[in-house]
Amino acid sequence: MKKILAILLIAVSFGNNVFAGNPDRRGEAGAYELVMNGWARSSGFWSMNTAGVKGIEAERINPAGVAFSRKTEIGAAYTLWLQGSGVGVAHAGVAQQFKETNVIALSIQALNLGSIERTTTQNPEGGLGTYKPTFLNIGLTYAKMFSNSISGGVTFRMVNEGLGNLNAFGFAIDAGLQYVTGPKDNIHFGVSLRNVGTPMKFKGDALGTSQQIISSTTYQLTVDNKPNKFELPTQLNIGAAYDFWMGKKIEVSPKVYKQNYRLTALANFTSNAFGYDNYGVGLEFGWKEMLMLRAAYRFETGQFKKDMRLNVYTGFAAGFTFDAPLKKDGPRLGIDYSFRMTQPFAGTHSIGLHFNL
Repeated sequence: MKKILAILLIAVSFGNNVFAGNPDRRGEAGAYELVMNGWARSSGFWSMNTAGVKGIEAERINPAGVAFSRKTEIGAAYTLWLQGSGVGVAHAGVAQQFKETNVIALSIQALNLGSIERTTTQNPEGGLGTYKPTFLNIGLTYAKMFSNSISGGVTFRMVNEGLGNLNAFGFAIDAGLQYVTGPKDNIHFGVSLRNVGTPMKFKGDALGTSQQIISSTTYQLTVDNKPNKFELPTQLNIGAAYDFWMGKKIEVSPKVYKQNYRLTALANFTSNAFGYDNYGVGLEFGWKEMLMLRAAYRFETGQFKKDMRLNVYTGFAAGFTFDAPLKKDGPRLGIDYSFRMTQPFAGTHSIGLHFNL
């Protein structure tokens, strides 16, 4: 226990150093797709289940939770981001357990921004065709169960953004720990540090502009514009959760019991290096770990003041999961849905599938 507390304190101290910057830098980061969670199960908690997230979805919140994937897990999800904006977010991933306590996972996130009219200063009305922006990141996660109580994980992520003939490329690292204790393994703690990586900068032919020079002769001169670098949206997440198990005790093996009903309460704090910090609480009710209903509320500085508010999200999120075995003690198929309330737009909707072999 003392070792775990020491590790958590080191992680938090490191995070504090990362975030000891100028608060006036809010909004100066880029690659904000790294903090867009389109997984349908965890987004019903507003991504605040740092302490208890498990499986392939944990790669987006706390990679330590990937260690709970058993055998092979496959997941996919699609999100209508701010419905009415025409933006979609796709997630897919696969996790594979090996040597009982180790898991390796591959995950992909891609944004669908649709087709955008191409314009120039000479042709501001368009008529030059369209282009499709490319926002893609690929993550490789390694997670390990160090004991029955401790798990840790790290994700190495490649980030690519493309706008026509402009591209930016970078790398990010996520790391996290989870600790489970209590008489029924019902007390959970978690900490994760996300999106620590290289600054990014756009490069490409679009940064060059041609100018006509008239002197004794007329000729074309290409001038290159120098873009500024931008940082990644680094986050520090700290969370706790408590499971209340209810119902008749059922003996599943000698001196090992289970109960059919679970109510989980959680709390989470997120420190954003380039934005307002946020914090919140959530609840999840589970029946036989087959049907789960969840809801959460996330608070942010200035959320209730129009002149300070910088977010279209109003704080409420909810969702459900139906996860059932295809045969007794065999593969499981799960269906997930979440909704995040916004003002304006018609909310953000996510739907996903999980398959465990």
